[in-house]
Amino acid sequence: MVAAVRGCGGVWRRVWQCGAGGSASRGQCAAAGSARGAVVPAAKSGLAPWVPVVGLEIHAQISSNSKLFSGSQVQFAAPPNSVVSFFDASLPGTLPVINRRCVEAAVMTGLALNCSINKRSLFDRKHYFYADLPAGYQITQQRVPIAVNGTLSYSLCTDHKMSQMVTKTVRIKQIQLEQDSGKSLHDDSRSQTLVDLNRAGVGLMEVVMEPDMCCGKEAAAAVRELQLILQTLGSSHAVMAEGQLRVDANVSVHHPGEPYGVRTEVKNINSLRFLAKAVDYEIQRQIEELENGGTIPNETRAFDSKLGCTVPMRDKEGRQDYRFMPEPNLPPLILYDTKSLPANINHQQVVNIDRIHERLPDLPSVKRAKLVEQYGILPEHSFTLLNEDGLTEFFESVVKRTQMKPKKVIGWILNDLLSYLNQHSLTVKESPVNSSMLADLLNLLEKKEISSTAAKQVLGELWKGEGKTPLEIVKEKKLELIQDQEALEQICQAVIDGQKNEVMAIKAGNHKVLNKLIGLVQRKTQGRSNPVLVKQLLEKKLLE
Repeated sequence: MVAAVRGCGGVWRRVWQCGAGGSASRGQCAAAGSARGAVVPAAKSGLAPWVPVVGLEIHAQISSNSKLFSGSQVQFAAPPNSVVSFFDASLPGTLPVINRRCVEAAVMTGLALNCSINKRSLFDRKHYFYADLPAGYQITQQRVPIAVNGTLSYSLCTDHKMSQMVTKTVRIKQIQLEQDSGKSLHDDSRSQTLVDLNRAGVGLMEVVMEPDMCCGKEAAAAVRELQLILQTLGSSHAVMAEGQLRVDANVSVHHPGEPYGVRTEVKNINSLRFLAKAVDYEIQRQIEELENGGTIPNETRAFDSKLGCTVPMRDKEGRQDYRFMPEPNLPPLILYDTKSLPANINHQQVVNIDRIHERLPDLPSVKRAKLVEQYGILPEHSFTLLNEDGLTEFFESVVKRTQMKPKKVIGWILNDLLSYLNQHSLTVKESPVNSSMLADLLNLLEKKEISSTAAKQVLGELWKGEGKTPLEIVKEKKLELIQDQEALEQICQAVIDGQKNEVMAIKAGNHKVLNKLIGLVQRKTQGRSNPVLVKQLLEKKLLE
């Protein structure tokens, strides 16, 4: 569903920049900052504008040691068909036994998404015939799912500088428990298909979002927020690269005031960047097809990431094609709250909605608000901290160890540390510069023992991972600030004597030229002079 990139933060930052892929398609930016039902101009002049509509179905793999209805282990990248029970293989006579952990994870997710939890939900069989679905049906919750009628609020930036943010809300239609299928592995060289059932029966939560979005940017932002919530709750690891979060996007277009158009479904999108691209491409494809006199069939499509376009897969199945029927081997799933909990019942044998609600952690929106309030940072900076896995903890650790104000610390982390990480495609946890090293470096800077130029040089040396402390590097490279003010005055005077034109400009009132003189002093001292002190000395001499 949602693909994480380098800790997911990198993708998130690109998604905010109108289009997630670097270039915005026609109508994408026009739709991005507006409310639901945004209007996209017609591709041809003289035609009515279009309203894109986007809804999402998100499958999140539940974080559990065993599968939804069997005791088989859940293990990514296990040898093929090594974690398959008799039930997973659909051998005759095997029966499902529901996994309590999966139920609790679904309830927790529903509560976090402001859903109503159904105390009585039902399981159904959804029939379709794939080689990797040995039973010929999937156990799901089509009639009465475990959670319904929720909302998800998400934020996105309306400009490239990430300084203007808007918060939007998408309605959650339902959350249902269901089984995952196996995996078909196609061997083109031998013209054969191999089946791996390790994934068959793994517990999934399907989160169905109403068609409240209008472009790829909004879809990617909503999924990223859901991904953060799932990871915060621990109900899903939601690592898209491992298939733990997969997105199906339903896209249609229509003219303002008309009924919704025929929708297409783009299946199994596994990254945020691809989701944004797929949705925006599909919107423009449908507009161009309709304006050229064509029609949009109700079909299932796939996104080809290499070509950057969607391609047809098959006609879209209708509800009747799945031949839904009640699951005869599973009774209704009964949940309780504190009021309805029977007396003298074993609490280990029931799921108590209220107890799960009490254990809910702070959600990402709450964490962001606390970061802004506690440290005085900008709201957009709080988004970046949470989007990058482990970056919030890194930031808070540095703040605790340094005397520098949090507002200045955030600049070093977002502008310098993340720049290094992005250049080398590393996560925060893989960084050779830990929070203690950065805090020591910032303390040297805050105590005015080194200049900011020297601090950046030290950070570059720390990145080499040679095990040296910031202080050792400063002494080795002789980067300490010049403490001899008389010597510094002589250097300032030498710069003034060599820059007569600049001196005349400054005395004539052009004080911006003073920055050039400061830079020349910094160059002569190899970054070892305090720019503030240098400015004071130059101003004093020029005003004499």
